[in-house]
Amino acid sequence: METVAERLRTLRGTVNLSQARLAQALGLKQSAVNRYENDQSDPSFETLLKYADFFDVSMDYIFGRTDAPQGRMFANQPKLEQGYPEMEQFIEMCFDPKSPMSQRLKETMLRLMKENDA
Repeated sequence: METVAERLRTLRGTVNLSQARLAQALGLKQSAVNRYENDQSDPSFETLLKYADFFDVSMDYIFGRTDAPQGRMFANQPKLEQGYPEMEQFIEMCFDPKSPMSQRLKETMLRLMKENDA
């Protein structure tokens, strides 16, 4: 199941989630996510479905039967957590508070992020 391990690791990496954060989102333990990604343990079918649903990819993609993540029915839109506080903090840090243009850009980015969560 080396292909499965690689796909699971790659999916997590595409959205820059830590193993701990992904484990929390999927209702798993971080150690289990680590074992799945390093091909030390085989995830259950139920766990694979959680990955497929969370990352919005097909099971065929996870199993390496296709390189098209979306398969026929999926749009490949990972379901990131609503109200991602770390992203809001990052956006706050990126802008110079003295610049009026920075304030407008910051507000636009925060608004877009919230619209994307809806």
